Amino acid sequence: MTTLTATVAYRNVQVDGLRIFYREAGAPTAPTLVLLHGFPTSSHMFRDLIPALADRFHLIAPDYPAFGNSDNPPLGAFEYSFDNLANLVEKFLGVLGVERFSLYVMDYGAPVGFRIAERNPERVEALIVQNGNAYEEGLPKFWDPIRTYWNEKSTANADALRFLFSREATEWQYRNGARSPETVSIDAINTDQATLDRPGNQEIQLELFYDYRTNPPLYPRWQEYFRTHQPPTLVVWGKNDEIFSVPGALAFARDLQNIEIHLLNTGHFALEEDGDLIAELIRRFLDRHLAA
Repeated sequence: MTTLTATVAYRNVQVDGLRIFYREAGAPTAPTLVLLHGFPTSSHMFRDLIPALADRFHLIAPDYPAFGNSDNPPLGAFEYSFDNLANLVEKFLGVLGVERFSLYVMDYGAPVGFRIAERNPERVEALIVQNGNAYEEGLPKFWDPIRTYWNEKSTANADALRFLFSREATEWQYRNGARSPETVSIDAINTDQATLDRPGNQEIQLELFYDYRTNPPLYPRWQEYFRTHQPPTLVVWGKNDEIFSVPGALAFARDLQNIEIHLLNTGHFALEEDGDLIAELIRRFLDRHLAA
């Protein structure tokens, strides 16, 4: 990705007694873009996108609890659910005084962001969706072992998922489907794996795997939000992703009229290979639609 000169601030704020880390750049008076990361990453996934857009936009990228540089409360001290993550991010935006914003949602960021958008449609100016799901057809065979865990939260079914916390699985998430896997940042892989390897983190992530079952039943509500409020939406999707598949990307066009869909020849972490292109697509899309 092309590096543009921009000052990125690394900040912390208290939300419900937790220290939430976030990256921020750009003028606060510019249109705000809130960047919501996926699993197993953090705001680190936006490390290059933020300076690439900071001349035109105000960018804010928080780390959820137990991800990246935010506090890591153990199970029992924090409710690890997508409802609660959405509540926390909404409170985080309130603490920062952010009233209107566009959302960039990826992976876990989609169920977090779509909850916020559905509750606050008047605050959301646009959506950028990158390998983040809101349709049943976007959940391919990869999800079968996780569906088994949803149906029976047993030790055996949990143990069958622990391979997803291994370094091999993290490398697979980053490199599978990439055009040039050897160019994918090893530092990104190492950063994510360091978080997964923290004591107690596997149990936290298993709790979120289990709670992901609450998302598909909300898909009809999110789709109704799309149909009713018609937020301008840019879909930039790594088409070789085996976690969230292309049918899930194309399905957004059923409900959204003001939409662009770009299927990119890369994998799950599309910013690693196509960050320059995604930055340019975002710039053109938001400049056009926010001006309108």
